[in-house]
Amino acid sequence: MTTDYSRRDFLKGAGLAAVGAASMGALSGCSQGSDGSAANLASTGEDWMPEVWDYECDFLVIGYGGSGLWAALTAADECGAEVLCLEKAPVRGGGNSSINMGEFTWTDDVDGCVQYIENFSKGLVPEASARAWAEECTRNCEYVEKWGAVAFKLEGSQASGFKNGCELPELDTAGAMHVARISEDGNGADGWAILDEARADLGVEVLFDCHDEELIQNPLTKEILGCYTLIGDDGKKYAVKARKGTLLSTGGFEHNEEMHANYLKCYPARGFYGWPFNTGDGHQMAMAVGAKLWNMREMIGSTTTNFPNNDYKYAIMASPHTNNYLHVDRLGQRFANEMGGFDPHNGWHPYTKFNDDFGDFERIPSWIIFDKTGFEGGPLGPEAQSATMQMWLDGLPEECGAYQGWSEDNSVEVEKGWIKKGDTLEELVASMADPNAFVDDMMDVETLKASVARYNELCKAGEDTDFGRPADAMLPVDNPPYYAMPFYPGGCTTLGGPKKNENAQVLDGKDEVIPRLYASGSISNFQAHTYGISGGGNAENMIWGRISARHACSLEPWDAAEAE
Repeated sequence: MTTDYSRRDFLKGAGLAAVGAASMGALSGCSQGSDGSAANLASTGEDWMPEVWDYECDFLVIGYGGSGLWAALTAADECGAEVLCLEKAPVRGGGNSSINMGEFTWTDDVDGCVQYIENFSKGLVPEASARAWAEECTRNCEYVEKWGAVAFKLEGSQASGFKNGCELPELDTAGAMHVARISEDGNGADGWAILDEARADLGVEVLFDCHDEELIQNPLTKEILGCYTLIGDDGKKYAVKARKGTLLSTGGFEHNEEMHANYLKCYPARGFYGWPFNTGDGHQMAMAVGAKLWNMREMIGSTTTNFPNNDYKYAIMASPHTNNYLHVDRLGQRFANEMGGFDPHNGWHPYTKFNDDFGDFERIPSWIIFDKTGFEGGPLGPEAQSATMQMWLDGLPEECGAYQGWSEDNSVEVEKGWIKKGDTLEELVASMADPNAFVDDMMDVETLKASVARYNELCKAGEDTDFGRPADAMLPVDNPPYYAMPFYPGGCTTLGGPKKNENAQVLDGKDEVIPRLYASGSISNFQAHTYGISGGGNAENMIWGRISARHACSLEPWDAAEAE
């Protein structure tokens, strides 16, 4: 059961209630002394300090998704800390972790895991960080079961196409990587609900509808002392004191178009089926206090449909129910085996092909071309609340992106312009060049006609000698009218953000620690060069969430002198 809180549950100026004796069986590191002296506030002049702290805690979590949840549980349970979580969503938290497959990584070979990380990252992940991750990864199943969820271990990963727990099984020591699910059916929402209830039982409060946070930084020591936040729409800045540390766990920048254009390997990337509140807020906060960024080019994603005039924020995975279709690039050329395997993690890589003739990405967008047979085969899109192949959206409130569902006969989507239609291929191309759509008039009619004709010839011959599509999936596209829907790179989440060390501490431009500031989750995924670890998104949350909480809670409060 998920517990919801609002600003009305808090009294202005009140600190959080003590968690009490929640720290049973605390791990080492949770009661150590500070690694630096407290701020000499008087010497800086205190005009930058809030006159009044509206809320106080030991450990502040900004962003209550999977990473924030794991950090909050660890800080409260193992370290006896007072924890406050701020969440942007208006009515519930959870982020991607509460709607995904619940798949996470575990390992029983630390050295092999470290070597595999070094191999796929081409040495870009610091060895200390890889080892810290690997050592903590050995405990992932233990921690899932500690909180009453199920750690269902798999021999192969469904999410990665049965590649035995990694994205690159041919690499040396890939056998060290394993996968498990939170719950046997792979519903991440189940595991989230169990852990969220444990968080509530520990007395950890979550404050919703928090936005436009600004970190409060001591100008002398560069320590992060807490943050300002707006809550709801009353326009007041609330000051939140974090006596020991602040964690940024605000997710990726899936829904920030400007950041896509500036950072991703290919653009536009449209159609993310991640949490719609992931707009890069934490990235902006971190940069404002001098953080260095890393891994910003990477994302976890594949091929997603995306439509003009669509207010629905999650990607809608749509495709014909019959095999009477082919894929073409923006020039009208067929370029791949359409049945070659759906890779939900790295399936976006083919979209990076750049065409110097016209100075843009050749396959963005790509199009699925189908005929009347495919159109009449059934609803092309999903039913209500199940809008993607990778997310479990049942029970989402309207404020968090509830989906009303696709029409039974696809007619509503044609009227909206989501599905393009033409009695001939010439008419279809004309409809695809609609100025209200996402694309310009680059599709060449003759090229598309040649691609469709060639595909139909291969269907008749019973063998795809061009791209190897299975013979039993080769059904012709020859029954007009014709239809088209656009595909873009998109998917789960972006990866990069503020750089962190083996303690999850955020680093500045000189790779020096910004004291008392931490990052974990999609805002700062440590995987470099490519996404190489199946279940690595959830494992990122679990591992760095726990590591950050323990380290932050080992510090002496920055206001310890005031308290004496």
